[in-house]
Amino acid sequence: MKHKVLTGLSFLLGAMMINSGFNKFLNYMPVPEMNEAAGATMAAFMQSGWLFPLLAVVEIIAGALLFSKKFRALGAIMLLPIIIGILLFHAVQDSGTLPIAVVLLAINGWIIFENKDRYLPMIK
Repeated sequence: MKHKVLTGLSFLLGAMMINSGFNKFLNYMPVPEMNEAAGATMAAFMQSGWLFPLLAVVEIIAGALLFSKKFRALGAIMLLPIIIGILLFHAVQDSGTLPIAVVLLAINGWIIFENKDRYLPMIK
């Protein structure tokens, strides 16, 4: 049962990341209301010209990797810095949506924990 829940959450997180990545390119979802500081930060990210496309590509690739049990560990570890960035952004700039970021980190953390044996060769 635990593996079915983890697989379902992996698919959900993967779909959310793929959707978020494509939205950075196609802008088909409206941007939610943000406070002034958060809006200025997002505008700076967009004006850099390279940060949002890079995030979008990584989100799409890593989200797709979460669909495959064989590559799920790679997708989760690729998403970890992005999700930590999302969490920190919402903790500091826009705390109203912080619970969503905490849930994303919890799901990703569980996926990483369940695949810890795949990461051990990297730290030996």
